[in-house]
Amino acid sequence: MEPLTHALTGVALGRTGLKHWCPRGALVVTLAAITPDIDIVTNLWGAATYLHYHRHVTHSLAMLPLTALLPLLAASLGAWRKFRWGRAWALAMIGVASHVAIDWTNSYGVRPFLPFSERWYYLDLFSLYDLWLWAVLLVAAFAPLLGRLVSAEIGARPGSGRGLAILALVFFAGLGFWRWVRHDRAVAVLESRLYQGEAPVRVAALPTRASPWLWRGIVETPSFYSIHSVDLRGEFDPAAGRVLFKAEPTPAAAAAWEAARQTRDFDIFRRFARFPLRRFIPLEEPEQGLRVEMSDLRFGEPRSGRFSVAAEVGADGRVLRSGFAFRSIRPH
Repeated sequence: MEPLTHALTGVALGRTGLKHWCPRGALVVTLAAITPDIDIVTNLWGAATYLHYHRHVTHSLAMLPLTALLPLLAASLGAWRKFRWGRAWALAMIGVASHVAIDWTNSYGVRPFLPFSERWYYLDLFSLYDLWLWAVLLVAAFAPLLGRLVSAEIGARPGSGRGLAILALVFFAGLGFWRWVRHDRAVAVLESRLYQGEAPVRVAALPTRASPWLWRGIVETPSFYSIHSVDLRGEFDPAAGRVLFKAEPTPAAAAAWEAARQTRDFDIFRRFARFPLRRFIPLEEPEQGLRVEMSDLRFGEPRSGRFSVAAEVGADGRVLRSGFAFRSIRPH
């Protein structure tokens, strides 16, 4: 998820009563809930480096106690002597664990067993930006502040916001369970059909931002991918999808692919991509050169240029340029 959802979840966790575990408890758990995304600093070394290290060890279970030290130290500045370190550390670990658990629910996924295993895990329940969660968590975060202003005006005792915080977290968990049931249904619909006479090798139902009934289906067969909009409120037509055929490389394209896949950009992307699709495009310069592209269909089709890696390979098999980008891609 994006930082806003994590931060608001940290705020809600604190207001359930956890903030009373230690001085500055609300600050500790909120900072901890966003700390794993400190890996954004790796973007300074380029998009491919960031792709490799995003949701890396800062999102792993083995490193969780160490990751939790960062928000703990930040929150303790100026309050070293009165800080209750044991409880504060436990609170920080709860905040970090909430971040990892939330990231597990979306389609980007996490690698929780680093550094022992680089396997990705994803539940495909929530979009990276979920409007329903934003709405509920924002109300839970800011309604108590408004209530305090009103209470100050009329001289009444302000509420703590604990009830709203608990309600928001229960809604989060309940929506996740409901989406899990709907997700299983969408996957079953995709798996039960034939596509141009071929049975699916694997399928995925990816969540959308606004509608919990609407899923983006990806079906892989031996020779192509089929992209679908799956609306669980209506009938599903397996022939209505957009078909993307897997490229059968010519000898020249196969040689270009072997050269491209040896680059660092392609190596990182191949280990990340879940539904990779290759394209081979002739270049005007150099003559007989090829542009090799690979995109991950989780994040859009090849023409969108999202989550794509590309390399320009000369006729002699040398890689002239390569690069990865989260959006439009131009080798450098």
